[in-house]
Amino acid sequence: MSEPHILREAIIRERIQESPTIFTLRLAFTDPEQRARYSFQPGQFNMVALYGVGQSPISIVSDPKDEHLLDHTIRGLGRVSLGLSRLTPGERVGLRGPYGRGWPLVAAQGRNIVLVTGGLGCAPAVSVIRYILRRRDRFGHLTILQGVKHSDDLIWRQQYERWSKLPDVHVGLAADVSAPGWFGQVGPVTVLFDRAPITPGSLVMMCGPEMMMRAVVTELLRRGIDENDIWLSMERNMHCAVGLCGHCQIGPHFVCRDGPVFSYPELKALLGERGF
Repeated sequence: MSEPHILREAIIRERIQESPTIFTLRLAFTDPEQRARYSFQPGQFNMVALYGVGQSPISIVSDPKDEHLLDHTIRGLGRVSLGLSRLTPGERVGLRGPYGRGWPLVAAQGRNIVLVTGGLGCAPAVSVIRYILRRRDRFGHLTILQGVKHSDDLIWRQQYERWSKLPDVHVGLAADVSAPGWFGQVGPVTVLFDRAPITPGSLVMMCGPEMMMRAVVTELLRRGIDENDIWLSMERNMHCAVGLCGHCQIGPHFVCRDGPVFSYPELKALLGERGF
C-alpha cells in the first residue's frame, strides 16, 4: 500500500439494504489506474470517508477477484455510518487502504475450515466464505456457524440458504431470541457445536463480541482444536489506520496495523480483559 493517508475517490455503484439498520455499499474507484492497482486480502479493511464529516474503518466483504467492485457492509450507528446510509448510487465517497493483516488463507489450504461469527461480526468472514467457495478445490470441508442476538438481526439469509446446499459445506444458525418462523437453533452460537463437524486439525476463524469469542475458544479447546489453529478478527475504535493515534491498542498490539486478524496465542492473555 502506497500513500496510506491519501483518500481516493470512489463511486457508489449499488446500495443494498440488508436489514433496517445494516446496508451494503458496492464501490468502484473513479480513477481506472487506481482501480487496476488496488488489491486486498480477505480480512483487511478500508477507511471509508464521507466528505466533510469523517472516516470510518469498514471491512471489505467482497472477493478479491470481483470485477474491481469493493463491497462494504455497514451498520448505521454513528455520525459517519448514518451519513453513509443516506447515500445513493452515483454519489461519491473517499477510500484509503487496504489496511491490516487478513486471514491466514495460505496456511488454511488443504484443511477443514470452521468459521464462527456473532452479530455483524459476520462481515469480516463473508469475504473468506466467498474466497473459499470460489477456489473450492484448495480447501477441505467448510463449516459456517453464525449467531445473532435476535433472529431478526440475521442478514444474508438467502446466501446462508444457498451455501447450506453446496457440497462439503455445513451451515448452522443460532439466535439468543427467536421470532415466529425462525428456522435455526435458539441460544448462543456454541449450541451449534454438537451438530457441526469440528475436529482436531481444523483451522478456525472467528469474529464477533469478545465475550462470545472467549466462550467459543473455551469450547474449541475442549474439543481438541490446537490454540495455534484459532484466529480472531478484533474490533477497536480505529482513527488513523496506521498505528499512530493509539486508539485501537490492545496491550502491545495495534488492531489497525498488527491485526485486525490475530492468532489466539497473540491475544490469549488480553482477550476480554478490561482496559485492553
